[in-house]
Amino acid sequence: MKILVADDHALVREMISSFLESQIDAGMERANDFGEALEKVKSSGPFDLVLLDYEMPGMNGLDGLRLMVEHNQGKPVAILSGAASRSVAEAALQFGAAGFIPKTMGAKSMVFAVKFMIAGEKFAPFEFLFKDKSENIFNLSGREKEVLIGICAGKSNKEIARDLDLQEVTVKMHVRSLTAKMEARNRTHAAMLARENGIV
Repeated sequence: MKILVADDHALVREMISSFLESQIDAGMERANDFGEALEKVKSSGPFDLVLLDYEMPGMNGLDGLRLMVEHNQGKPVAILSGAASRSVAEAALQFGAAGFIPKTMGAKSMVFAVKFMIAGEKFAPFEFLFKDKSENIFNLSGREKEVLIGICAGKSNKEIARDLDLQEVTVKMHVRSLTAKMEARNRTHAAMLARENGIV
C-alpha cells in the first residue's frame, strides 16, 4: 500500500505523512506542489490514496483534482484544506474526490478517514458539510457519526473501536445510542437510514 501527500507547507506535509506512516502499514511519498505530485503518480503508477492540498501551487482549484483523479486510475484522491468552504468540499466530492479532510481534523479521526477512503468509501466531516444543526436530522454527536460511518462500511464493533482508538464497550454504547436516536431496528437499519438521508 502506498500513499502520496502533496502540500506546499513543509511542516504540514511532514506532520501528516509521518503520523500516517506511524499508524498505517503504507509507504509514504511526499510532494510540495501539484506538478510534482502528478509526476510521481505518472512515474510510480497509481497510489492507494492521494491527498492534495487545495491551496497549493498548480492545483488551479478543482482542475487539479480532476486531472489527478484521471491519472490515479480509479484509486482514491482526496482534498486537504485549511480554509476551503463547504461549497468547495461539495464540489470536490461531485468531481470525483474520495473525500475532503480539513487540516484541523484530529489525528485519530484523520487516520480513520484515510482508512475509510482506501477501503473505497467517501468521507467528509459531518459538521463541515452541514449548513446548520437543523440538517443533522437525527441529532447525532460527532462520535456517533464516526461510529455510524464504520457501520456503513460493514465494520464490526471491534474494528470500529480499533480505528477510532476506543474501547469496544464504548463503541457498543454509541451503537445503542445512535440506533435509538435514529429509531433504527438494528445497525443494518441504521446504515440504510444513513444512506437514505444522505448522511454517508
